[in-house]
Amino acid sequence: MPRVLLVDDEPTVRAALRELVESRGWAPLVAASGAEALELVDRADAVVTDFSMPGMDGLELLRAVRERDESLPVILLTARGSERLAVQAIRAGAYEYVPKPFDVDEMLLAIGRALEARELRLRNRQLTAEHAIGRRVVCESAVMRHLLDATSRIAAKEITVLVRGETGTGKELIGSLLHAQSPRAERPLVRFNCSAIPAELAEAELFGHTRGAFTGATQARAGYFTEANRGTLILDEVGELPLPVQAKLLRALQDGEIQPVGSGRVEKVDVRIVACTNRDLLGETRAGRFREDLYYRLAVVELVVPPLRDRREDIPALAHEFALRYSDRFGVDVRLAPSLVAALSVADWPGNVRQLENAIARMVALSSGGEIGPDDFVEKAAEPAQRAADDAPVRSADDSHTLREQLDALERTVIAKTMTLVRGNQSEAARRLGISRNTLTERLRRYELAPDFGASGGVS
Repeated sequence: MPRVLLVDDEPTVRAALRELVESRGWAPLVAASGAEALELVDRADAVVTDFSMPGMDGLELLRAVRERDESLPVILLTARGSERLAVQAIRAGAYEYVPKPFDVDEMLLAIGRALEARELRLRNRQLTAEHAIGRRVVCESAVMRHLLDATSRIAAKEITVLVRGETGTGKELIGSLLHAQSPRAERPLVRFNCSAIPAELAEAELFGHTRGAFTGATQARAGYFTEANRGTLILDEVGELPLPVQAKLLRALQDGEIQPVGSGRVEKVDVRIVACTNRDLLGETRAGRFREDLYYRLAVVELVVPPLRDRREDIPALAHEFALRYSDRFGVDVRLAPSLVAALSVADWPGNVRQLENAIARMVALSSGGEIGPDDFVEKAAEPAQRAADDAPVRSADDSHTLREQLDALERTVIAKTMTLVRGNQSEAARRLGISRNTLTERLRRYELAPDFGASGGVS
């Protein structure tokens, strides 16, 4: 729901604007002053503000908003006959001005156009970011659309971001989008995996070291902070950092200062931090494994990337995108059968998007071209978690289970889960599975699944 920030020092005007915004299904955010508005502006999609207010006036608020986010449209309310002020506001970056007392239709039209402009600007920013990172961002689910929208909003703001999510969900992708949509986009983007090196070397890698600072340091080396100066540093698995290094990271965040290992010299750096983790850092602080003050420095804004099981609507689009990507890479012309896409959509993916991508890559690599079906999914992908569901009699491949038995078990699981999703609607289930209704009826009989599956609630 679009959110419109309404700023006016007169209660009657605020009430009228609020009623107007709510009548169109938009969400109002209300402020009685410019200072109060600045506390809410990060949540807004458009701003409507009076020009003449005590303290911070509308023009000052406009300039403050533009400093935070140039894509956020601001509509100024001006007294009739104040054309000179209106022109000044437009030159300062106002999206539009509306004379007071305002006409209801004129105001609704202005807000509607401003919200459309905001959406187009954010979409253009995302497309530019996709071009910059060299990959298309697939998003069909509402939860991912909300995350990408939040990412676009936050990208332009000079704040530290903590990205949380399970392994393989795409946390680094969100970090890359934050950088690509930020004012630092032309500057370096540097990634550092905090769990990839021994703890005793983490400090030297992050902050650099002098020659002879430790055994093996045959020459001086700049650290990741120096390499990312004026750009963005993504700290992957930040929860793995040892406590002594956490203290120095905190100093770098607070003061913008680093000290290379073995050096008595302090260096100034200007780096935006995006920290990623699959851990509950707040729980880690309670256990004494992560500094509480560092956590709150990192989590100025916290973004959560949902697991694939919570956004199954994205699986078909992701599968087709990966198939296209690896078809080009391996020089094989393949297409995914509807029945395979249905199987992928109901499978469990503990490794999330990364696991799905790897499964598609293997199937494409082992294919000679043409259509890839469920047989290829089981025989070539061979992922235990993909072959099994908790309520289906599927086991790991071994000598006692033939490929046919495994295929039958997979097919039974896919049909059962699809029937549950469509609440027993056989026509819709057949459509999603890419088979005829007669074939579906035969399979229901063969696997002893109730025809009214959705109503009975489970596998018979």
